[in-house]
Amino acid sequence: MNHLYVIRQLGLLMIVLSLSILAVATWSGVDYARGDVGEWVSLEALLLSVAVGLILGLMLWRVSKGCDDYLGHREALLLVAMSWLVGAALSALPYWLWAILSTTSPLNDSEHLLSSGGGTLHPFMSYIDCYFEAMSGLTTTGATVLDDIHPLPRGLLLWRSLTHWLGGLGIVVLFVAVLPNLGVGGKKLFQVEAPGPTSQGVRPRIRETARLLWMIYFGLTIAETVILRALGMDWFDAVCHTFATLGTGGFSTRNASIGAYDSVAIESTIIVFMVLAGANFGVYYHLIRGRLRAVWSDPEVRLYLGLLVLGSLIVSYTLYDQPIVGTSGRIYAPSVAEAIRHGVFQVVSIQTTTGFCTADFDQWSFLAKTVLVGLMFVGASAGSTGGGIKVIRCLIAFKVMLADVERVFRPNVVRTIKVGRTTIDPELRLSTVVYILGILALFLIGAVLLMLLEPAGQISFSTAATASAATLNNIGPGLELVGATEHYGWFSAPSKVVMCVLMLLGRLEVYAIFVLFVPRFWRGE
Repeated sequence: MNHLYVIRQLGLLMIVLSLSILAVATWSGVDYARGDVGEWVSLEALLLSVAVGLILGLMLWRVSKGCDDYLGHREALLLVAMSWLVGAALSALPYWLWAILSTTSPLNDSEHLLSSGGGTLHPFMSYIDCYFEAMSGLTTTGATVLDDIHPLPRGLLLWRSLTHWLGGLGIVVLFVAVLPNLGVGGKKLFQVEAPGPTSQGVRPRIRETARLLWMIYFGLTIAETVILRALGMDWFDAVCHTFATLGTGGFSTRNASIGAYDSVAIESTIIVFMVLAGANFGVYYHLIRGRLRAVWSDPEVRLYLGLLVLGSLIVSYTLYDQPIVGTSGRIYAPSVAEAIRHGVFQVVSIQTTTGFCTADFDQWSFLAKTVLVGLMFVGASAGSTGGGIKVIRCLIAFKVMLADVERVFRPNVVRTIKVGRTTIDPELRLSTVVYILGILALFLIGAVLLMLLEPAGQISFSTAATASAATLNNIGPGLELVGATEHYGWFSAPSKVVMCVLMLLGRLEVYAIFVLFVPRFWRGE
């Protein structure tokens, strides 16, 4: 295995991430120059993080100088896994350094380091908590250890949201798009990182594909930011919520999430862009080319939209005759309009794995919560920024099940399984079913581990199960103690490590991590 080349690319990745942090530091510096003295500590933390990232990145680049310019499949797998682990470690530095510097800086009120619940030290004082927040950002999970967002300076809030945006299409896809020296190896890297059962490029050359995806992503970013600003958000909130929407992450600048704005126009806009972010980005290539029929004939697109509509109808129906408690604490009187408003928003947010909230859905009926939990596992489309099992896998598994049921009473019939015009070969059928079973097994293992790692009686199975599902499927909010108005900061450090692993497994779709534990992978057999 060409370890030196992997080290070299990791060094370059650290440099790219450091430059991203520097861009945020520039925003923080502008705020400080305008008189916001609280941004000084944030600026210090961001600049120190940039320095650390650049120094380490350049060191790795220098150490691996002169290595063979070769990236095989094993190297691609290793690079993808290490990119997320190393990327999260560097992304956590601004939080950790800010917490440390805040304890000594005369420009920051010391009580900002105290949580609102009992005067315990702010979660960011622990590097594990910072790593959890960074991994949650890059994997677009949106689970947070913070019970109060307000003490955070704008620089850190912007960095939280930017990690969603970078992780949305994948820091590795960005890596491929901007680095010409990956060459043919870039295709292997893209195929490993791109979410879904297939990762066919929309253009013949893989770098051209990655660049096209990022152009679409950037265009949607500009569009949503401008619309949110026009609807009343300031530029800062508009940018942060756009990053979180298109990355299907869910980090907000408000404790009450989108519910803090209490605006139907803002919620409707975010619904539209969550739907767009949860669709296969390859669809937009067809739209650009004017191939509308190809888009609508795509079975995954129709099932994706159908599930959103069906889920919205069921949840909205359960809400029309009861008051709805918003995340801001406002109680909405029972009405069809409010039921549709909050039901549609929450269904779209959960299925696209964004995780924004406008209402405390933990107080909803059993049926409504069952639908939301089910959609957590289905997730968004393959080739989108969303998580979950993916709509296309669920469709393939359903068709495989129907074929096996038919085989019971018609054993001599050999039926070809197709999704649209594409024939699903036996290998893909098997890998799809195995993947779904693997996700369900990891979900159960995660829930049991959380139950075992927390003190007896502190955590219910519902909390543990939905925390496991929400992190594995990159959702964010779950039920009960990890519900729409709650946080993950109360978990013990070992539990947070488990959930970091679940987030990474869900984002990289399991196999890219599991192969690292196979001895033959390292021996090159």
